[in-house]
Amino acid sequence: MNELTLPTNRESNVVLQRGAVLLPIAIVLELASLAGFIYSIALSDTHGGHPFWPLFILSLLGMALAVVMIPGFFTLQPNEARVLVLFGRYKGTVRESGFHWGNPFYSNGGKGRFQFKMSKVENLESSFAVRRVWRNKISLRVRNLNSDKLKVNDKRGNPIEIAAVIVWRVHDTAQASFDVDDYETYVRIQSESAIRHLASGYAYDHGEENEITLRSGVEEVSQALRRELQDRLSKAGVVVEEARLTHLAYAPEIAQAMLRRQQAEAVIAARQKIVHGAVSMVDMALKELAEKQVVVLDDERRAAMVSNLMVVLCGEAEVHPVVNTGTLYT
Repeated sequence: MNELTLPTNRESNVVLQRGAVLLPIAIVLELASLAGFIYSIALSDTHGGHPFWPLFILSLLGMALAVVMIPGFFTLQPNEARVLVLFGRYKGTVRESGFHWGNPFYSNGGKGRFQFKMSKVENLESSFAVRRVWRNKISLRVRNLNSDKLKVNDKRGNPIEIAAVIVWRVHDTAQASFDVDDYETYVRIQSESAIRHLASGYAYDHGEENEITLRSGVEEVSQALRRELQDRLSKAGVVVEEARLTHLAYAPEIAQAMLRRQQAEAVIAARQKIVHGAVSMVDMALKELAEKQVVVLDDERRAAMVSNLMVVLCGEAEVHPVVNTGTLYT
């Protein structure tokens, strides 16, 4: 079965006429046509009560031409582009900022659409925000997308909460306009999907030997997220500048159990270091006593000394020594 592949659009840059040059021409044409229209009517006395038709018709055509020219003027701010569409066909993209004039029949920002966005504030009613989205004007500025906290299962099946911030910008305006329906919505949905897929491919913090985890391999995970996002968003002509995790935690239902496990592991690690240090100190003490011949101990007394020293060095509570007033063997 053959899969239907949609054609990919590519951006082509075009340079239009300067609006500052054509605006005075349009104004002069409008004023001259209006003056000619009035003058043609004034000549009606010398033409049998009828206006001077050649000048009358020429004036009407001039005024109509000036009116048609006016919608062709538009401005672009720095890092802003306009996609030119003429009768359904893509004609190019203007990236140069300034005042321009193009074909008045280009589809432009005048044909915008309204986008309703609902935002919910804690302990308050939901509020609606309305903003006008211009179909053919696209911002090329760098943007931030701060994702919501998502609850997913990591590689080992543990439920975790994860969120990320994504820095992106539009690179190809033709792809952003024609290859996806709404590139901003596409970026948001695909980013959430990529974050979920990334979290399921890594363990939270207890991986195998030399295994990268979400908590320990921050740089590696960020690079992997950026690569996956770029693969997904390249269809919309979007470049991902940076992607980093901003929130990473166990889900509330297992957070307490995982906290106790981490505390137990920390206690075990601390005990290992304490025992290792105590054994080294006992060994050093016995060697020093033997080398300097301070006291000669048999195996039983040596074992008793080792036991006492280990209790003193490894015990958590303060040790109170007992002074022996007799001999070493009583």
